[in-house]
Amino acid sequence: MAKKTIDQNINQDKLSKSAYSLFDFTKKEKPFLIVICILVSIAGLITSYTYAAMWFGFALAAYSAIANDSIQTIGTFIASNQNRKWYWLWLFMGLIFVGTVTYSWFAFNGDVSYQRLSVPGLEKAAESFVFLQLAAPIVLLIMTRLRMPVSTTFLLLNVFTYKAGTILEVMKKSFLGYLLAFFVAIIVWYAIERLVKDYLKGEAKPYWTVLQWITSGTLWAVWIMQDAANIAVFLPRQLSVVEFIAYAGFVFVGIGFLFYLKGDKIQGIVNEKSNVTDVRAATIVDFVYAIILFYFKIYSNVPMSTTWVFIGLLGGRELAIALGKVGKEKKRKELVTRAYRLAKNDVVKAFIGLLVSLILAVVINEGVRNEILEMLNF
Repeated sequence: MAKKTIDQNINQDKLSKSAYSLFDFTKKEKPFLIVICILVSIAGLITSYTYAAMWFGFALAAYSAIANDSIQTIGTFIASNQNRKWYWLWLFMGLIFVGTVTYSWFAFNGDVSYQRLSVPGLEKAAESFVFLQLAAPIVLLIMTRLRMPVSTTFLLLNVFTYKAGTILEVMKKSFLGYLLAFFVAIIVWYAIERLVKDYLKGEAKPYWTVLQWITSGTLWAVWIMQDAANIAVFLPRQLSVVEFIAYAGFVFVGIGFLFYLKGDKIQGIVNEKSNVTDVRAATIVDFVYAIILFYFKIYSNVPMSTTWVFIGLLGGRELAIALGKVGKEKKRKELVTRAYRLAKNDVVKAFIGLLVSLILAVVINEGVRNEILEMLNF
């Protein structure tokens, strides 16, 4: 009887803490939650007005996708350049964005996605919208605020895909990217930790900053080639001059706002990893990540989740650093446990985003729903 009473008290204490945490979150994030309510209301009002819904959805997708994915591409850049003015960082990355999408627009007849939206299931632009398609980037905004590294590819593209096979291809390529990044990171950083750790200690030489800006800019351009599709999916597949200017201009300003906020809440995922504020570590992360993304760019035109590649890279890196430490066995075990915990947390959060995207895709798209039912023999 006493044990039962103790268990009840423990459960009540947990409920009280959960209620307090929820109350504390709503209190701290009151302005953000008000903005979310306003956005949801606007989405509900303009869904039936196709042209307005198209640009509203694009605007939400542009900011939410780049804000969430910023940890992958410009997260280490922000973390290792905290002593520099935000507007210089913005101009550098913003102009690279404009140059990269401009090349695609010219080279692919108005397509800014580097043909990622030309694959079956995504090649047709939406002729009308439903509320959940406009709600998807709002959900992404909330998840970003909660520091969840969600796949913007899954969450934004899946709600427009009318073929289940396309979703499966995107998932397969993304999971392959995670595994490749994880094991490449283990090999690269284990070698660094064991062979050249002394070279990476002390104050970084000035040329490391130049190398980092070059590798970060290259990574950013390669990421745009992969993930511009997540933003452009709301728009026509070939943009006119006016549409392209609106597209590039809005994203350029949004990037500036993100730099002004220093990456916002989700930047903490990068900052909690080992030594990412060191310009040398940031340069190596960006260099390896850029090579992997470029490989998958030439591998096929099928879109993929760069988020899964990135969390695989960081997870493998943390594990390699832990395994490469020389010292007490107990300390190494603690580091390995920490690396496992960080990797597991990132994967769990990414899986939540994948599950949400799949639910939205099934609810919204009849074609996807019918294909899944056929696979399950219903």
